[in-house]
Amino acid sequence: MLAETFDIADLGAFAEFAPLRGEVRAFLDEQRTRGIWAPVPAWWEAYNPDFSSALGARGWIGMTWPKAYGGGGLSPLARFVVTEELLAGGAPVKAHWQADRQVGPLILRYGSEEQKRDLLPRIAAGELFFCVAMSEPDSGSDLASIRTKATRVDGGWLISGTKVWISFAHRAHMMELFARTSPAPPENRRSGVTQFLVDLRAPGIEIRPIINMAGEHDFNEVVLDGVFIPDSMVLGAVDGGWNQVSDELSYAHSGPERWLSNFGLLAAVIDHLGPEIAAADAEEIGRLTSHIVTLRRISMSIAALAQAGLSMKQEAALAKDLATNFEQELAAVACRLVPEGERATAETVAAMLERAVLYAPSHTIRAGTREILRGIIARGLGLR
Repeated sequence: MLAETFDIADLGAFAEFAPLRGEVRAFLDEQRTRGIWAPVPAWWEAYNPDFSSALGARGWIGMTWPKAYGGGGLSPLARFVVTEELLAGGAPVKAHWQADRQVGPLILRYGSEEQKRDLLPRIAAGELFFCVAMSEPDSGSDLASIRTKATRVDGGWLISGTKVWISFAHRAHMMELFARTSPAPPENRRSGVTQFLVDLRAPGIEIRPIINMAGEHDFNEVVLDGVFIPDSMVLGAVDGGWNQVSDELSYAHSGPERWLSNFGLLAAVIDHLGPEIAAADAEEIGRLTSHIVTLRRISMSIAALAQAGLSMKQEAALAKDLATNFEQELAAVACRLVPEGERATAETVAAMLERAVLYAPSHTIRAGTREILRGIIARGLGLR
């Protein structure tokens, strides 16, 4: 379907990675033929541990990490290419996604040698899955207002509090947790916070499902009641979590997943409209395609910044904000191009469109609200 609609490899960039793109596409075809996966309305956000295991065996998880920790020792640009092909093809990467995208790089940068040698090879093998616990009830994207508290005890910490909107906590093995370890003065609410690596089998953890309005169970509320976390599972510096989580969100904001989550819908709409597309409809498709081209260029540039070892916080926030607008607009345009009366004969479009519409409001919330993102951009520009 990808090659027949809009081939993102033909945009003229990363020419040296053409063979790698071919390898990824061949791998996806082979895994699909074997019945490991098939495209679904959830597109790349489908959760498939078997596929993640096969991808890890192929060496495409933890691609940029040192080989000593199970990684591939490759460049961020190579990872971008593989990620782009997986997402555009609708591969079910959600099981390992957060561990590969953000938790692993965070451990690599801030973790202890013991954490690196224990956790990174298992993540890279597609065997260890993480969820990320930042948000809390009544806090939203204001991470500085968190109330989950970690109290120091002999040999570690006791943690109590509630986290919410935790994707796939009910299926993950471990959780990266953001908690308060010291009181924060009013003039600096960002101080006194720490990140922890939590085994979700630990006593005192209750995972409660949240069924979203699409009728799906991906979100959860996670309640921690006196959960003991040993000192060995503190990630980075105690009370130094704010800078760490800011780096982590840069990874979460800028990747191609931010503008490819509905790519399957765009491809399905193009297939449905066919070669005899009306001029007005073709103009709409052309405009959406130009937006993808632009977002892709921005995302590629941020990958190049990462490869050069440069900061990308403001650029990543800008990419996320622009991508949010695009994802919501794509759902709205698809509704106009395939009106309700035509959807009975276009089952693929109908299923993807229904999901895209129901999920559209969440794009302005997850991984940081639009207001938070624009605050980051404004600070970077010296406007606040």
